[in-house]
Amino acid sequence: MFAVMKTGGKQYKVQAGDTLRVEKLAADAGETVQFNDILMLGGDSVTVGAPLVAGAAVQAEVIDQIKGDKVINFVKRRRKHSSQRTKGHRQQLTLLRVTEILASGADATGVKAAAGAGSVPAAAAAAPKAKATTAAAGADDLKKLSGVGPALEKKLHEAGVTSFAQIAAWTEADIAEMDEKLSFKGRIEREGWIDQAKDLAGN
Repeated sequence: MFAVMKTGGKQYKVQAGDTLRVEKLAADAGETVQFNDILMLGGDSVTVGAPLVAGAAVQAEVIDQIKGDKVINFVKRRRKHSSQRTKGHRQQLTLLRVTEILASGADATGVKAAAGAGSVPAAAAAAPKAKATTAAAGADDLKKLSGVGPALEKKLHEAGVTSFAQIAAWTEADIAEMDEKLSFKGRIEREGWIDQAKDLAGN
């Protein structure tokens, strides 16, 4: 029996005993997690979800938290003297071993549902939005940074960045993570946010 499951924006065809690497999950080595987004079940008969197969799940044991192979990103801008940048990145992954595929009864297993490392807990997601508004009201005016408008400032607030001091303390790993979250690779370094934030935080 096999299943096609979805996690981290990707689809995986798995069977019991398979070992696979997925986008990082909020789980420790030795824990058992359950994937409830099952798109298809196969074997003696095939069940296709619409879009998901009701009651189906894949359970897996977390072997370890690992990093993927290094990816080198080289950027060179034409007609710009000395404008080139080389940056490496290793994606954080979770190594799993599939232990069981359930065709039904997933709701009654009591096994922890698999969740991404950056996902928001259900209780926090259900909290009143007034708290987030209050936090943003006391935040620094991030629009003072070069290239930051209202829309980008909102994205930064949603990512938990509300002050110049936070940006001034970013490391290379923080910059790479924020590039991924905000989908504007290279802008932080290109616009010089770190130096600007240090000056603005000092004032």
